[in-house]
Amino acid sequence: MVNGAKLKVLLLSRTDVEGLISMREAIEAVEGAFRAKGLGKVQMPPKAYVYFKRHNGDFRVMPAYLEEMGAAGVKIVNAHPRNPKEHGLPTVMATILLLDPKTGAPLAIMDGTWITNVRTGAGGAVAAKYLARKGPQVVAMVGAGVQAKTQLIALNEVLDIKEIRVNDISVENAQLYAKEMGKKLGVDVKAVKNTEKAVEGADVVVTTTPSRRPILMNNWISDGTHINAIGADAPGKQELDPEILMRAKVVVDDVEQAIHGGEVNVPLSNGIIARGDIHADLGEIITKKKSGRTSRDEITVFDSTGLAVQDIATDWVVYKKAKKMGKGQEVELL
Repeated sequence: MVNGAKLKVLLLSRTDVEGLISMREAIEAVEGAFRAKGLGKVQMPPKAYVYFKRHNGDFRVMPAYLEEMGAAGVKIVNAHPRNPKEHGLPTVMATILLLDPKTGAPLAIMDGTWITNVRTGAGGAVAAKYLARKGPQVVAMVGAGVQAKTQLIALNEVLDIKEIRVNDISVENAQLYAKEMGKKLGVDVKAVKNTEKAVEGADVVVTTTPSRRPILMNNWISDGTHINAIGADAPGKQELDPEILMRAKVVVDDVEQAIHGGEVNVPLSNGIIARGDIHADLGEIITKKKSGRTSRDEITVFDSTGLAVQDIATDWVVYKKAKKMGKGQEVELL
């Protein structure tokens, strides 16, 4: 009891969460979050990192408040690359706590692992909606892991895709991805052994690897290509040849976060590009404070690090639907 009132918190498992939001709803929520950020109507302190060097892992704390939505909360998410092989656990796991802005009381605790994948895919779709050129699209996926799946599912919601190619360091993984995603989306997905061939002439290229060195080279990228650079989300990570960034209009999800650990972090640290070479953040494009694509031949890059506002906006939709539909389990926490 707290001042005579029971404080109940809604617990939502991954199964609960998966059944409460579609990719289209996630895209709408994430686009709204970027728009609110562009209008200055969110609070989002920088990610805080805690490193476990002995265990080759870390966790990040990501708080946010979206004022107009009335949604507040925090996500705790880890990254432990050895988990699948050594512990039988996912590389990335997340837990989300939603709070009532009026009282600070906890409203819900939910699995955030699936939401992390979905909202990141949704972010890539929103970027492509505003930055990719119009018309039928050839999409190339570099990397065939879990995030590559949600990226493609999300892109399929906003693009008229006519051809999909996938490349991965593991030929077997690329083939499995092609078979699974082709069946899921009802389209032909081709596994391509060579990265250069996979991205040749592509309208949209998506990189979803943990690489710490460039895997996508400048001379492979045609004029007019849009690139969603998803993999770099921590200091030292990079997937793109810096010369691509020098050719492109670079849009980030958040400038400070990208400088710290996004695709631009290594080229900036090495003095290859400058902060002024970042054209805009995605919220500024959506709110038309800055220009998006201005020609069919322009190369555009979206540097995605993953924002807390994406999580909280998406989770708020899940929470509202769970309450309405009577899903999850309420527990008396205090």
